[in-house]
Amino acid sequence: MKLLSACAPVLLAALLAALPCRAQEAPAAYDAAKAQAWGANDNGLRAYTLVLLKTGPKRMPDGPARDEMFKGHFANMQRLAKEGLLVYAGPLDGVEGLRGLFIFASTDPEVVRKAVDADPVVANGEMVAEPHRHFGSAALMAVNEWHPRLVRPKP
Repeated sequence: MKLLSACAPVLLAALLAALPCRAQEAPAAYDAAKAQAWGANDNGLRAYTLVLLKTGPKRMPDGPARDEMFKGHFANMQRLAKEGLLVYAGPLDGVEGLRGLFIFASTDPEVVRKAVDADPVVANGEMVAEPHRHFGSAALMAVNEWHPRLVRPKP
């Protein structure tokens, strides 16, 4: 009995070693330079301003003026993205008046307000902006770098 109790730890270790192991993925390598450049905290997160664009009080009638307004809206987004202020933008489904969203790299309310107020859809009353503080992955800062690489060239 003494032999069995003396060998128990060794037998237990051998039994556990024989159990099938599930391979674990190695964690991604930490990129301190990117984390610093993108303003990440130790958990890879950072603060943003999320702006919900809602249906405004003045729908512009269909026609050339409306087309120009939306052309200016898209040009404004491209300009803000190139400046590094607009991180992400996109349309929403329109449910409950929600038309689109912006995510800005800045949390300064004046900087965001100025950028949003300059957008033609807001300036013309087609949409109204509702800003919110947002905390999310600092990797969003890479969207504007990577998105153009995903757009298939037109023939």
